[in-house]
Amino acid sequence: MEDIRLWHGCCLELMKNIPDNSIDMVLTDPPYKTISGGNKKGFSHKYNSSILKHNDGKIFKHNDIRIETWIPEVYRVLKEGSHFYTMTNNLNLEKTLTVGRQCGFGFHNLLLWKKNNVLTNRWYMKNCEYILFFKKGKAKKINNPSTTQLLEFKNIKNRLHPTQKPIELMEVLIGNSSHINDIVLDLFMGSGSTGVACKNLNRRFIGIEKDETYFQIAKNRI
Repeated sequence: MEDIRLWHGCCLELMKNIPDNSIDMVLTDPPYKTISGGNKKGFSHKYNSSILKHNDGKIFKHNDIRIETWIPEVYRVLKEGSHFYTMTNNLNLEKTLTVGRQCGFGFHNLLLWKKNNVLTNRWYMKNCEYILFFKKGKAKKINNPSTTQLLEFKNIKNRLHPTQKPIELMEVLIGNSSHINDIVLDLFMGSGSTGVACKNLNRRFIGIEKDETYFQIAKNRI
């Protein structure tokens, strides 16, 4: 098997090519709508207005995939005793947790990525993002149990993708829930931070991205 496989297209279609119980870890940051700071259009102020205008009020052109459609596929392809991490926000947290449990996942923990920038809000200023940490089957301890629930890494200033995550953050999660030569899947690859982290840690990687622009950015980075 190739160490790196990058697929351009819809994850629901492309994941049909992945056998059952064949993936060692899933780490992904799915697209979803955000509401923040009293923005009447229903989207966070942190995203460039030109992006929203170009994409008909969405952060991404491909923003309509439902949680109920892709989490069952994640459960299918993951091996027993493996870990699944998904990024989310406060609006989608409850539904993502519910769907994950309905699919058979056990919920391990809620992790927080603390950033160095703050998003204004009428109900407490936001400086964290959520990471839901699931398990499939029996619990497996992480490789570094001394890792804290609060993960502090600076946000990226000149981002290639609106929701680009620091490579160092992805390395912590990948390093804790996989081993050298394990296969890590990211079905919403974006600009490829998960793939870069996998290369740095000698993991095999499958990355899927529907947007042609971001797919090419990820391909160039990885």
